[in-house]
Amino acid sequence: MKKSLLLCLIAGSMAIAGQAQDIKEKEVRRIISTLAADDMQGRFPGTPGIEKAAQFISSEFAKAGLQPLPGESSYLQSFAKYKMHPTSVSLTVGGVPQRWPVIPIGAGSNFDWVKDDSYAVMHINDPHALMNILKNPGKLEKNTLVWIGSALSGYLGGLTGSFSEHSYDTREQLDAAAAKGATEKQVILVFEEQPVADTASWEIHVKREVETQQFANVAGMIKGKSKPDEYVVFSGHYDHLGILPTVAGDSIANGADDDASGTTAVIMLSRYFQHHLPERSVIFVAFTAEESGGYGSRYFSEKQDPNKVVAMFNIEMIGKESKFGRNSAFITGFERSDFGPILQRNLKGSSFNFHPDPYPEQQLFYRSDNATLARQGVPAHTISTTQIDKDKYYHTVGDEVTTLDTRNITDIIQAIAISAGSIVNGTDTPTRIEKLEK
Repeated sequence: MKKSLLLCLIAGSMAIAGQAQDIKEKEVRRIISTLAADDMQGRFPGTPGIEKAAQFISSEFAKAGLQPLPGESSYLQSFAKYKMHPTSVSLTVGGVPQRWPVIPIGAGSNFDWVKDDSYAVMHINDPHALMNILKNPGKLEKNTLVWIGSALSGYLGGLTGSFSEHSYDTREQLDAAAAKGATEKQVILVFEEQPVADTASWEIHVKREVETQQFANVAGMIKGKSKPDEYVVFSGHYDHLGILPTVAGDSIANGADDDASGTTAVIMLSRYFQHHLPERSVIFVAFTAEESGGYGSRYFSEKQDPNKVVAMFNIEMIGKESKFGRNSAFITGFERSDFGPILQRNLKGSSFNFHPDPYPEQQLFYRSDNATLARQGVPAHTISTTQIDKDKYYHTVGDEVTTLDTRNITDIIQAIAISAGSIVNGTDTPTRIEKLEK
């Protein structure tokens, strides 16, 4: 009896693997290695590296035979935003000029600070303590210089994009933010590459001007055979942190797991569904600027009719085993719809399992690119394996392809492909998520 059951389970697993045989580990390794290569320069928005990555993803979508999105002439979904960008930065510590990262917070134009009693000074090495200050500037009694330590080096890009060079849709919005900020105490963050004593003298001078920044998602689609006006979205973000402070001679944040792994999955799934043509229309999109404020997914999502989006599979950081071991992944917001149970039902007979998010304290559901559509009621979930509570390579220059398990990535992509089948083919429709007030 036990032997027969085992044989049935093995046969079921082999059948599922056979259905997803288009997904080859060799191709997974090629794509992820290209996206996470040093010549992509960490794929930070506005750099030649991310433009090169966008061209590569576009070429892969072309090979998969995808159509551009309606209204677009190419796979690039381009948009612009406005931000304050430094034109000159000067930092002196103890009379010695330093080239340490300086991050002025808010939309102010000029900062001319020289140490005296009118400034508060803090040393912070904990992200939660730093966020408490940045999100509550009204509680500050003085203009404040914050020396940030090595534990926060991986947050420099996000701090710049979200708090220093935050992007606005219009010049008027930026001007309004600058006017509001002028009534509050100001904050400057400086990355403390060497310890700075509280008694040390310092000077900071920053001049900034309004800059128009160009962004581009990369997106294509397959039109559904029988339900072309119902959409399923597969997504991941292709941007990362760019260049970070040098560690052991390396300064490139390659972003292999975060999120070249998810982008690779999107590319492989575009090929898979071109060979297994869907009944519903399927969109494949690589988002820009997730690390810089989620601008890419927000722009894309706000152009969709949420009532026509049946489900969103956002894929982020699937490069390593989950805490549940091989042949497993977790789904954020698992309890908010029956998306997860549908996927698991479609994998009946296999050894693969989808689990609820084991890190609810991290609030991952609304921290990734699924968030905008989820707030509008779409069953939009993120699939991941990251052990985010103990991943020593997260947001560091160590996030390299050599740290990943490409066989496990391939297995996860295969599981996503098969588990999505009944949704893509119109026989299952996940329940909607409760909408959030804007």
